[in-house]
Amino acid sequence: MDHILECRGVSKNYLAQIPALNFTNLTVNRGRIVGLLGPNGSGKTTLIKMASGILTPTSGSILINGVPVGPDTKNMVSYLPERTYLNDWMKVRDIIQFFTDFYQNFNPEKAYDMLGRLNINPDDRLKTMSKGTKEKVQLILVMSREADLYLLDEPIGGVDPAARDYILDTIISNYSENSTVMISTHLIYDIEKVLDDVIFINQGNLVLASSVDDIREKQGKSIDAYFREVFRC
Repeated sequence: MDHILECRGVSKNYLAQIPALNFTNLTVNRGRIVGLLGPNGSGKTTLIKMASGILTPTSGSILINGVPVGPDTKNMVSYLPERTYLNDWMKVRDIIQFFTDFYQNFNPEKAYDMLGRLNINPDDRLKTMSKGTKEKVQLILVMSREADLYLLDEPIGGVDPAARDYILDTIISNYSENSTVMISTHLIYDIEKVLDDVIFINQGNLVLASSVDDIREKQGKSIDAYFREVFRC
């Protein structure tokens, strides 16, 4: 199956029945790095949380590998939330052991290899680390799972430009050709170089789903420039 993610008539309403997301149809293929792009409040995090099983659609369905999101898709999806979720008092080594015990598809050797390449000491506690280093540790944990779909919510939002390059290199180097990485961000210029496809959303609606090459060929512009034109920002 080429499709790793399918949205079929998906909508999500919060208070007062205001739609936070209202997609008719969307398909995402495997073996791709996909940018989920849109202004703040456009519905990016809502979509990612529904695909990861944290939120339930108000209507419609989301499928991973042709399977409706639920208990059977937990091992297929590896999710990086926007906010830090790890306990500061823990050592990196302890967190890796926790993930090894909790996730059947977690690869500790892969995690230690990435830690070494990023010069992070596994015996350090999170509370002693900079924000950028904590972001790297969280990403390492997520990318060390042998998943089909990696959902990364603003993985470079709070770190400096040098750390962003490290994070993007880690993403590129640690997903297989049969899996897909979806990156939600508003820092389009910084991630454009790694993207294969983009999804534009605004106010919960799907605006565009296209390959990066098609946009550059047809529009004669970078993804960042085209995004600014579409959203007038």
